[in-house]
Amino acid sequence: MEFACSHVVCNWRPESVEGGSDEEGSGLGVYSSSPPGEGGTPGPGVPLRLSVKEHMYDNRIAVIPQPEPGTVPPPVPPRPFSVGRLVDMSRASGIKSTKSPVIHCGRCSAALSSLSSVHHTQGTAVWQCEFCGLQNILSSPDLRAGSKVGPRVRGAPRGRDVIYLPCQTDQDYENLEDVMVVFCVDISGSMSATSEVSPGNAMRSPTYVSRLQSIQDALQRALSSLLQTSPHRRVAMVTFNDQVVVYGDGSGSPVTLRNWALVDYDYLRRQGKQYKTPHCIAERYQHLSRRVKELREHGATALGPAALVSVAMASQYVGSKVILCTDGRANIGLGAMEESSVPLSSPQSPYFYRQLAHEAANSGVIVSVMTFEGTDCRLAEVGLLADQTGGRVNIVSIGTVATEIQSALADNIVATGVTATLLAADGMYFPYEEECNHRLVREIGNVTEVIEITFQFACKPDSVEHIMRRDRLPFQLQLSFTTRDQQKVTRIITEQRRVTTSSWVWAGSLNMSVLGVHCAQLVARLTMEGRVHEAQKQLRVQENLLKNISEQRPNPKEESIYGNWISTMTTICDDLITNSQRNSKMKDLQAFRSTPVNALSDEAAKVVYQMKRASSVDQSRRKQTL
Repeated sequence: MEFACSHVVCNWRPESVEGGSDEEGSGLGVYSSSPPGEGGTPGPGVPLRLSVKEHMYDNRIAVIPQPEPGTVPPPVPPRPFSVGRLVDMSRASGIKSTKSPVIHCGRCSAALSSLSSVHHTQGTAVWQCEFCGLQNILSSPDLRAGSKVGPRVRGAPRGRDVIYLPCQTDQDYENLEDVMVVFCVDISGSMSATSEVSPGNAMRSPTYVSRLQSIQDALQRALSSLLQTSPHRRVAMVTFNDQVVVYGDGSGSPVTLRNWALVDYDYLRRQGKQYKTPHCIAERYQHLSRRVKELREHGATALGPAALVSVAMASQYVGSKVILCTDGRANIGLGAMEESSVPLSSPQSPYFYRQLAHEAANSGVIVSVMTFEGTDCRLAEVGLLADQTGGRVNIVSIGTVATEIQSALADNIVATGVTATLLAADGMYFPYEEECNHRLVREIGNVTEVIEITFQFACKPDSVEHIMRRDRLPFQLQLSFTTRDQQKVTRIITEQRRVTTSSWVWAGSLNMSVLGVHCAQLVARLTMEGRVHEAQKQLRVQENLLKNISEQRPNPKEESIYGNWISTMTTICDDLITNSQRNSKMKDLQAFRSTPVNALSDEAAKVVYQMKRASSVDQSRRKQTL
């Protein structure tokens, strides 16, 4: 885990926040809502203009003169953690593990850790929870279990890291072969559209390749690659136009679903689950390859029913993948979207894709969605399948579809059913979350090898004085998940951070990677929730903060990446607000506080979904070396 700052800055000045949203007016905001530079108030995140010698932030608690009126402290930093690395048990060999049960606080569910203080009074052991203050009376078994919550972990000097294993197993954790890959392919009439492909030789005439031909070529490459690298992997194929055809591993007679079957959710799911288990690619490569060559385009687009059948098939094996390739909007069967200029013309389709995504995530299935450039398939809605299952969302061209399919095949689930519980000291809270308290629970679901999650925390205005009296504040992360070998595991990391009464943290000491990732993920999430005005405000805040950090500690590569993220998301938010204002007859800006997600264009939806999966520059480098 990593913090954007080494201390918790708690000298909030909520009285300086004027106007803005209800959240800001209640003192929960970070910055003044007035524009930067107006009224003598510096922009968000602008630090006190002192030289390094005058005010070196040296990782110690600093007490400095009271800032001038009107100045605004920097934001309380978010904290990220790489979920993929934390739930990957193959990397956990050096971490203390125990079979003892977790001892939880009776009020806030914090776990007893080696940082906890247990007092003995008249033969009774009492643990005063460091997070909520509750006096927990421990029994003798609890004491024995608590004593096993071990010493400081090597390589993690600031933390206490313990893995709770109710029952250990000798099964191979890295067994990735016993999963399924389902290619769900659009063969509707629009897949006959062609694009010019450069011949690579000036003496030759350019050739034209259809979308279906590019998919066929990409699938043949994918099958050959799987045959070489994962010969025991199970592979199946499903196609859709105005009907859904289940080919399975290509060896038997295909099952065709049409007419009334395309609108019966339970029937489609049952057909997928009951379909015979495909054989491995080593045994069925020739059959599948022949089926791919025989594909022909025609008809409508029953995308929803095909996706449902594919997910149901893949759900037979935890960690399976569905790779969905399409070029058009679903227009028949479940999940169909009406052709209309009205943004909310198909209110049931988002519900269908959200429900199917939830079912896939619960079954440990990754769904990746790719569409072709220049088309409109309402990616904001269909992309929910990937967003909620840990898959990819992308718009491909004739020349890039093969590469994107290979990338989707490389994403492997390391854990399913992942739930993260983050606890901070009483008096703190997590902004932009549903519950305004010091305990946050987030359902993450499937986790692939490299995923970063960020959390933003803050001090409640009425708790600042109490928190300022403390030397350190505790933080605890509880990760509950199921490994690939179906072992249920809980990993608990407890850390402390010093408290400082100085908000004048030198901008150059802030972690730009953490702030950049947090900004991208938070703004993308707010945008997908329709909270575009809040997203727009966060972009302005982070843009100013990024500028100030860059002035103090230039880093061209990070500045380019994170600055581009901010610029891109700013354009998307501005366009959404402009379109909402144009389409509405109301003049009151309050009417545009919520923008429907399906108002996003496919290109904008792709960017937003990718921003929700943003990772730091360092993490990206690690990803390339894994």
